[in-house]
Amino acid sequence: MAPRSRLSEPTIPIIRALMMPKDTNYHGTIFGGTILSLIDQASGVVAADHAQCGVVTVKMNEVVFRSPVFVGDLVSVYAQIVKVGRASMTVKAEVFTSRHDKPDEHVTSAELIFVAIDKDRRPVAVPPLPSPQKEPD
Repeated sequence: MAPRSRLSEPTIPIIRALMMPKDTNYHGTIFGGTILSLIDQASGVVAADHAQCGVVTVKMNEVVFRSPVFVGDLVSVYAQIVKVGRASMTVKAEVFTSRHDKPDEHVTSAELIFVAIDKDRRPVAVPPLPSPQKEPD
């Protein structure tokens, strides 16, 4: 059975969120934890879609914020699976902001590892990644 993942190509954002005053830290910029949460949620959507079951986050690698995010910014999180193990999936996520007065800006990237779980929270096998489609000659 072929996996039914529709989210293997990150051409549209998995999550888009307008940053509001409630999301700010005492510097007046968006709290980093808000961005981390969006990364985890978007990546989890992609992993669960591929696995067709529940997933849990095992690891998020280093996250470096390249630029601040402000109230009113539209944050877009793109995510795609880059590696599949027996029960694990590595997801690459990228975060961009959109502002009315500037072109889209890359804010940060992360790789996350998820494990697929059954109803008893035990690891379960996940399907392999689909083979890349070869374009006709």
